Amino acid sequence: MSDWLRHIALHAKARTGFGPQLVVWSLIAVVSLALGLAFLCIAAFVWLARRTDAVTAGLLLAGGFLVIAIIAALACWIARRRNSERARRELAARSTASWLDPKFLAAGIEIGRTLGWRRIATLAAAAVLAAGLGKEWFGSAEKKSADGDTDVE
Repeated sequence: MSDWLRHIALHAKARTGFGPQLVVWSLIAVVSLALGLAFLCIAAFVWLARRTDAVTAGLLLAGGFLVIAIIAALACWIARRRNSERARRELAARSTASWLDPKFLAAGIEIGRTLGWRRIATLAAAAVLAAGLGKEWFGSAEKKSADGDTDVE
């Protein structure tokens, strides 16, 4: 089990480049960016306060940040919808093409050779019969409950 987890971790690291150095340098960059933006906001406030009064400067800065927040929220919503649609399309494409994958076909042929085609045909027939019986039993139970609900009303 540990080998599988290590493989997954290495695969993720190969794709993302994630590591301790990345965390440290990203943290330094985020803190520096926050401090830089704080001093920039202070400078903008002082500049606006000299041109107008302090209340107007505060309201102008607050309005600017509110507009930026609204734009960012809209962009986030649009990106979320696009990602969701892209994932749905990819899942739909995978579900239709997964059985046609040469790896699965080769594995199926190998299983057929190993077990024998007669046994597989027997197993497939038994599976179809079990699915049909399950649908009959569970379908009739759902019909009865649905009919019983309509009689009560």
